[in-house]
Amino acid sequence: MSAHRRIVLIAVVGALIISISGPLVRLSGVSPATSALFRCAYAVPPMLVLAWLERRRLGPLPVKGRVLAWLAGVVFALDLLFWHHAIDYVGAGLATVLGNLQVFIVAFAAWALFRERPSTRLMIATPVVFAGVVLISGMFDSAAYGSDPVMGVWAGIATSVSYAAFLLLMKAGPERAAGPLAHATVVATVAIALLSPLFGGADLVPGWPAHGWLLLLALGPQVLGWSLITFSLPRQPAALTALLLLIQPMTTVALSAVALGERPSALQLAGCLVIILGVLYGSLSRSRAREVHDVELSKVA
Repeated sequence: MSAHRRIVLIAVVGALIISISGPLVRLSGVSPATSALFRCAYAVPPMLVLAWLERRRLGPLPVKGRVLAWLAGVVFALDLLFWHHAIDYVGAGLATVLGNLQVFIVAFAAWALFRERPSTRLMIATPVVFAGVVLISGMFDSAAYGSDPVMGVWAGIATSVSYAAFLLLMKAGPERAAGPLAHATVVATVAIALLSPLFGGADLVPGWPAHGWLLLLALGPQVLGWSLITFSLPRQPAALTALLLLIQPMTTVALSAVALGERPSALQLAGCLVIILGVLYGSLSRSRAREVHDVELSKVA
């Protein structure tokens, strides 16, 4: 297996692991700020151990890498707070689909920051995808799923902006996994604790079985899933990583239907399909073109 395919496989496995995040948040039964806080807090000790092992092997994390990781931690805190509220408003499945509008934000931002020009197809797909967002919002649907679908859409869009900023900051850092993610997780924990009063407040002593679900959320998606994704981010185009992360919303929608009994309306499911197909149409050709380009460069080298 080529090095490129191994990196893609690592990103795919990471995306599959983080796809259980939404259902675990719902199963914990705690407030959005509480689940966001403990997701990061419980992840700090194992992340520090992994970062220490990485430091022994590769040396200290450069100053630039630490600063980028700290900034990433702040926007990751916002990502989690907005996303966990979106889960509260429209359920784990729809909230995860909305959060993955980051594909478009990452693609256009990568054009400006890394000169990874988005394809014409991506530009064409953008208004199509936002039509899917309108369908999920339930604006024209009396049977829309969720306690507040419109607020869910706004929280989902805020999630996407924060999520995109997090991915781009982590991509701009050094080719390491544990160190940057450990720094980002520590900063995110502190930021969530400080910001939680603005997001409904966090319960510092949730009971059982909530603690069990939150611990699983921290060790699975936060530590293992994001370690794999963070490893792959600096090693492949940003748009390709964003595309591979589409595995997450597709898997989460299915898991939420089976495990949580979430039943979005027909129009909302149509909106999910429009978003996923639009992103695939807009991103896939560009990602393939970049992969071919990378292969040709490796042949020249």
